Amino acid sequence: MIANPIPWPNGARCAVAMTWDMDADSAFNWYNQATADNLVAAQSWTRYDPLIAIPRLVEHFARRDLRLTFFVPGWVIEKYPAQIDLLLEHGHEIGLHGYLHERSNEIAAEDERYWLDRALAAYEKQIGRRPRGWRAPSFAFSKHSLGYLLDRGFEYDSSLMGDDIPYALREGASGRSLIELPVDWTLDDFPHYAHNRDLGYRMPIAAPQRAHEVFRSEFDAAWEYGGLWISVWHPALSGRPARFKAALELLDHMHAKGGVWFARLDEICDHVRQLIASGRWTPRSETLPLYESPLPEFARDR
Repeated sequence: MIANPIPWPNGARCAVAMTWDMDADSAFNWYNQATADNLVAAQSWTRYDPLIAIPRLVEHFARRDLRLTFFVPGWVIEKYPAQIDLLLEHGHEIGLHGYLHERSNEIAAEDERYWLDRALAAYEKQIGRRPRGWRAPSFAFSKHSLGYLLDRGFEYDSSLMGDDIPYALREGASGRSLIELPVDWTLDDFPHYAHNRDLGYRMPIAAPQRAHEVFRSEFDAAWEYGGLWISVWHPALSGRPARFKAALELLDHMHAKGGVWFARLDEICDHVRQLIASGRWTPRSETLPLYESPLPEFARDR
């Protein structure tokens, strides 16, 4: 099913990275700049993430001896330093996720650089080192993003959706590359759970078992065929009791299947790099950008 299968550590059938995007109220402020101060119920909905869900997640993952990757915007790092410290104290990786959850492919190139550098400054000030990994807010990876990430020393990205296993992103102009740890909308909890009338999110409200039917089927296929399963979950959504209970039950299912490598994304990146260095496996490579401008086929002679 999967061409060029990757050998996982210790003969594991698949790799699982349960990753979380700790957006807090960053995207809420970015998308509602003129009205956020007066949307008090929506404020509380987004702040459930750092205030309630993060301590809950840390407690339960510590019980299971799991260390995960959390992607956090720079502004959130500045506003909620205690939560960042809590995650680090328990061995979780902090990846970078923009500054105010800005969509990089909807702003000018110089603005993308500005927000990226501001996010990096916030990260370094609080954590004391540079991040290894990046996830573009809303997966809004622009045609400039790869070069900016390479210039700043990022080792992996987890924003794109071009494979079932890790692959390489190569910059066409320079030949430099980083590792892509791909995601997919099927493993994002937002399409399943996001419902907030103030913010225009109108996903149908349903029991978490409906979402986890999707999440579990994707895991079962990854386990059968040797894939990489990466969730894109949000503490404000999947951190609520019924949904988090379902997430823990999914972990139980994964453990019961056996042969699963549970890892942070930086650990997966290290594994891929070691395979490449040893000559044991070579990832598929994709060169970016695919298009420098709109397709010429759209031009018409008048």
